[in-house]
Amino acid sequence: MDTTIDQREPIHGHCTTPDGLEIATYDFGGEGPDLLLVHATGFCAGVLAPMARHLAGSYHCWGIDLRAHGRSDSPANRDFAWSGFATDVLAAMDHLGLDHPYGFGHSCGGASVLLAEERRPGAFRALYCYEPIVFAGPPPELEGNGMSDAARRRRETFPSPTDAFLNFSSKPPFDDLDPDALQAYVDYGFETVPAEDGGDGETIRLLCRREDEAEVYANAGSHHAFSHLGEIGCHVWLSRGERTGATDSSFLRANAERIPASTVEVLPGIGHFGPLQRPDQVAESIIGAFGQRR
Repeated sequence: MDTTIDQREPIHGHCTTPDGLEIATYDFGGEGPDLLLVHATGFCAGVLAPMARHLAGSYHCWGIDLRAHGRSDSPANRDFAWSGFATDVLAAMDHLGLDHPYGFGHSCGGASVLLAEERRPGAFRALYCYEPIVFAGPPPELEGNGMSDAARRRRETFPSPTDAFLNFSSKPPFDDLDPDALQAYVDYGFETVPAEDGGDGETIRLLCRREDEAEVYANAGSHHAFSHLGEIGCHVWLSRGERTGATDSSFLRANAERIPASTVEVLPGIGHFGPLQRPDQVAESIIGAFGQRR
């Protein structure tokens, strides 16, 4: 099985945040206004490459690995407050010279771009947030740190990229992902390390370590994005999948009521992993949404 993304690998670089972390940045290419793409918890920028390809005729897409994800540093002080993700977003925008770009965020990434816009109102031309983790009260799916516990049980190593791909493709929720998005997760979400048995061989290991992912989930309800939604200075599209169980429309409507200019949209046939399940469908929705603002 081919374990590369042939000619489609984005250009990779780094920037440094004000708190001293090296954050990986990616240029996915494309024609048109700049659009920054921000991934969900546990993933990395590369998984959005298939969606970026569907956007390439309308936007020049960029991406980042949030702290503790992908090729970016993990905070040495173990501070996983989500305000740090806003720092990563703004540092990457400044480093890449993105002046008033469009922004997209999935789940944690959606909260990250909202937090960045709250910190610097008007930084974005418009935002499209797919199921952003911004709750008015305690997030029901995360109470008791259930997501943190699940992250700590996650398998971190596999003998090869092929083994990882076959394992994920046979189990939910990854078995429902677009094959290119799943392949991108294997290609960009793992690193090669010496074999655990101490022999001469090699294995692959998740770049987003499970303890780090667990701490990200543990901090998901502690940020204050909801309280500052009224300070956002651009139009925000709040989108969810028809089949999702992570959020429902009431959460999005609660957010929309606080944002000065917003639109709520439900996309048919997909769930919380929609941008990775149907990157073409979500890209079409993004193009339609932002097309109203150009």
